[in-house]
Amino acid sequence: MFRFAKAALNLTGQAARQVRHNSTTQMNFNKKYGNILMVSGASFCVAVWSYVLTQTGITWNLSPVGKVMPKEWREAEEE
Repeated sequence: MFRFAKAALNLTGQAARQVRHNSTTQMNFNKKYGNILMVSGASFCVAVWSYVLTQTGITWNLSPVGKVMPKEWREAEEE
């Protein structure tokens, strides 16, 4: 547990140093590529799910209403 806490403090110290020294690399990256990555990720997700829903032939069985019929009641066997 001590090593984990030490590593966590080290990471927070590194983050604080980056903020103090005006490290804008991440901000510039997000400004430049953020929207493109979000749109491409969303379109990939839609494309994969479209393929899964239409081409794989999976029977989804969404609702059992009207499809499930109860079995006839069986009388107790008399001896």
